[in-house]
Amino acid sequence: MAKHAETALIPVSKLAPESAEKELARLASVIKAADEAYYGKDKPEITDAEYDALRRRNLLIERRFPKLKRDDSPSDKVGAAPSAKFEKSKHAVAMLSLDNAFDDADVADFTKRVRKFLGLGDSEKVAFTAEPKIDGLSLNLRYEDGVLTLAATRGDGTTGENVTSNALTIADIPKSLKNAPAVLEVRGEVYMSHEDFEALNRQLVEAGEDAAPNPRNVAAGSLRQLDAAVTAARPLQFFAYTWGELSEPLGETQMDAIKRLAKLGFKTNPLTKRFYEIDKLIAHYRKIEEGRSGLGYDIDGVVYKVDRLDYQERLGFVSRHPRWAVAHKFPAEKATTVLEDIEIQVGRTGKLTPVARLKPVTVGGVVVSNATLHNEDEINRKDVRVGDTVVVQRAGDVIPQIVEVVKDKRPKGAKAFKFPDSCPVCGSHAVNELNPNTGKADVDKRCTGGLICAAQAKERLKHFVSRQAFDIEGLGTRQIEAFFDDGTVKEPADIFTLRRRQDAGDIDLYRYDLDDKGARKRDKSGKEKPPTNLKSVQNLFDAIDDRRKIAASRFINALGVRHVGETNARLFATHYGEFKDFYDAAVKARDENAPAYADMLTIDGVGALVARGVIDFFDEVHNRDAVDRLLKEVSPQRQETTAASSPVAGKTVVFTGTLETMTRDEAKATAQGLGAKVSGSVSGKTDYVVAGPGAGSKLKKAEELGVKVLTEQEWAALIKS
Repeated sequence: MAKHAETALIPVSKLAPESAEKELARLASVIKAADEAYYGKDKPEITDAEYDALRRRNLLIERRFPKLKRDDSPSDKVGAAPSAKFEKSKHAVAMLSLDNAFDDADVADFTKRVRKFLGLGDSEKVAFTAEPKIDGLSLNLRYEDGVLTLAATRGDGTTGENVTSNALTIADIPKSLKNAPAVLEVRGEVYMSHEDFEALNRQLVEAGEDAAPNPRNVAAGSLRQLDAAVTAARPLQFFAYTWGELSEPLGETQMDAIKRLAKLGFKTNPLTKRFYEIDKLIAHYRKIEEGRSGLGYDIDGVVYKVDRLDYQERLGFVSRHPRWAVAHKFPAEKATTVLEDIEIQVGRTGKLTPVARLKPVTVGGVVVSNATLHNEDEINRKDVRVGDTVVVQRAGDVIPQIVEVVKDKRPKGAKAFKFPDSCPVCGSHAVNELNPNTGKADVDKRCTGGLICAAQAKERLKHFVSRQAFDIEGLGTRQIEAFFDDGTVKEPADIFTLRRRQDAGDIDLYRYDLDDKGARKRDKSGKEKPPTNLKSVQNLFDAIDDRRKIAASRFINALGVRHVGETNARLFATHYGEFKDFYDAAVKARDENAPAYADMLTIDGVGALVARGVIDFFDEVHNRDAVDRLLKEVSPQRQETTAASSPVAGKTVVFTGTLETMTRDEAKATAQGLGAKVSGSVSGKTDYVVAGPGAGSKLKKAEELGVKVLTEQEWAALIKS
């Protein structure tokens, strides 16, 4: 069970905004670790189905709470950083991964989003291609004047690993091309067939080595060998399905381009088809799913793409994935086991989360021993009891969820579970808080201990140093736990005094290099080892000092304000610029009639619930004191816009009325991509109001305030200038 799993146990449909924001933060961390293991080391720590469950839960939360989507969302990231073993290769065009669909409704939503973004009516036909999603390793092949000059792995999507010498050993990859564009980057998947995989495993076993776990790992590991001779000895294959940089188009549609790649000599998948109706897309998915066992290679879903390339260009991308494509994944599996115990965990915000301890069972190739129980209401609704036989499913949650109880197998004497009324960590009362929006009691019980609760204080510190916050290299979960437990670090500011306290002799971080009995560790001969972490401690001090200046958005996110994750932190940092201005506004906004409160609500994406979370945080004296102590050590830096050279970078824009040349979503995406701030209301801080036909109160207010009003055509001319 993950140590940060309090929110993992809540169904998406029951997540409150604050819980959803925490869960998205945790998912970002867990998925990143999985990506590093899968892409960076070719040694996945979880199965594809479990990984898909992580992605699916993240996707569902983002769709339910679009305003909470994080800037470091897994939806916006690809793979992992390239290995230091290989020369790095920066991609001319980013290698992005795909958004996922897990059922027919998700596919329907995808097609609706496409139509809405493009502003197309139901009567206008939109063609989509459908192709098997190969479970292998993504590879980019760069040809210049028909000659293969570079082969690079996906890496983190921006920079990959140069594996050219290895790629040259793969028979499916042409070394040269005729009649190709002067610059052509072909992208596809390196994989190994089932037959070749089985033959290789027989050879490994006969040689006294461990058998490989699956074809994907073998293919990835083979391509990423330092010795190309090892790669050459492995029967790798390659399917081409897309492209990167081009000196000239390959066609006008996706299908045209794929056919062109085939004519150039690349192997493309024969199951790639084009359809105009969603039911035919789904039917093709079913056909591929039914026949996947006979394909001879691994696939984990079907990819749908908008066929027209001009539509693809208009749709563009959302950081990690294109808006014009989606991967329809195959469903997860279920299993039956016995619930042996129910434990209560306490998270960063004090939420009490019940966790099911299961008799280990294999679900889709993974041994499962923990499962989701969500909250007290969920336990009561399903009537889950210790000793019950339960059906477990790995789909939609980071850890498995209990789908149902097999009542006819319930042991005699099994008692209903009594949810505790006190915190198991500090003993404080556990209560159901009132929701400020509805006035109703929340379904989650929370510890009222606050900072006196060790579980909450420790989890807040873990969040503070997390990758999405201060991201201090060398200071992770284990170090924070150790430092907190022995009193070395109790609040964020303590982290930045470690070097001074070490130099003064007040603390000794080198003691962590001792064995369990407090003695210096010894080598095999029994000789006492010198402190091995001497350099690592100094490196930690340097890493901490590197974070004494940090972006305001990261600083705000690190504070752990309720309802404020990375996305909202960036919104606040962008709006206020300086952290001090944000701090002052939060204090002044305690009066909801104050201009500071009204100004906060003008931020597009920030509502009353988020604003209240900020106000409540800074209303606490101990929080302000902790922040003040931190500010003596750290200097938050003014937030930079994403496109500083843009004519609208840093400007606040409001769109109103009916847009005629693009949809509202398209307009917002374009503005934000150019570094502009999009607001939902007009104020004295608004720089431009883009008004289309039917503009009403916002246009009137802009005229009253003297805000510059642009037509849609004037806006288009401005952003192109």
